[in-house]
Amino acid sequence: MNITTRPAYVGRFAPSPSGPLHFGSLIAALGSYLRARACNGKWLLRIEDIDPPREVEGAADDIRRTLELYGLHWDDKVLYQSQRFNAYQQCIDQLLAKGDAYFCQCSRKQIQEEMHGIYDGRCRNRKLGEGAVRLYNQQKIARFDDLLLGNVQVDGAFASEDFAIQRSDGLYAYQLAVVLDDAYQGVTEIVRGADLLEASCRQLSLYCQLGLPLPQFMHLPLACLKQGFKLSKQNHAQALDKRHPHVALQQALLFLGQPAVIADDPTKMLAQAVSQLDLSRIPRQTEILIGR
Repeated sequence: MNITTRPAYVGRFAPSPSGPLHFGSLIAALGSYLRARACNGKWLLRIEDIDPPREVEGAADDIRRTLELYGLHWDDKVLYQSQRFNAYQQCIDQLLAKGDAYFCQCSRKQIQEEMHGIYDGRCRNRKLGEGAVRLYNQQKIARFDDLLLGNVQVDGAFASEDFAIQRSDGLYAYQLAVVLDDAYQGVTEIVRGADLLEASCRQLSLYCQLGLPLPQFMHLPLACLKQGFKLSKQNHAQALDKRHPHVALQQALLFLGQPAVIADDPTKMLAQAVSQLDLSRIPRQTEILIGR
């Protein structure tokens, strides 16, 4: 009988199909890929397609093709969040049955105007039968240790908030889906952009409440055109060049503080980059201005 063991390290890249990959996406993909390969672990690809109104037709296929052209080859099958709706709903039903979640009918405008932007839990005891579903947040994790940034502390009121795990339109919330899928895929370390620092505390609260193993976190600096204005699909960032991937790879390595590589073939470049990965050279900051 063949006995297989799961690698000690499992990382992932989890883009949303809301447009093509851009330089900011490459930073996250490259950082997580290099870390996984340097740890002799698995690197998984997950397409986070749980928000149809924001998705662009053909974007998921384009993301896969771009990663392959850049030599960023993943392990195992691609996981699509749209295939995991039953798991999300089962978790929500269990939380509702245990009293660890509840329906809420407060609008965003109401939360902003009446509660100063932080939901105050007023629907917790109303026993509503419809609306958005909120986690009764009993963990309230406001700090965690990041492998790059050290001790990360978020606002206590934000960390204590009962946050949504299902929207009022029935779509599943990012916080729930990402936690369940990372646990399902056995992800041990999450390497991603620093724009998700605050979200990490909420996700850790959910991990604890569900009794799931906690991953480690590493948040990479964001590529920004100006302060607080990160490269993103919403900001119409330029798509990665599929004709000359070696140029963008070299730029991304330099952005992450890594030594330049000498090859112009993506596969050879990545092999060299993995062998010389040095976490101490990655900038310990949340944003880096580019294009200046």
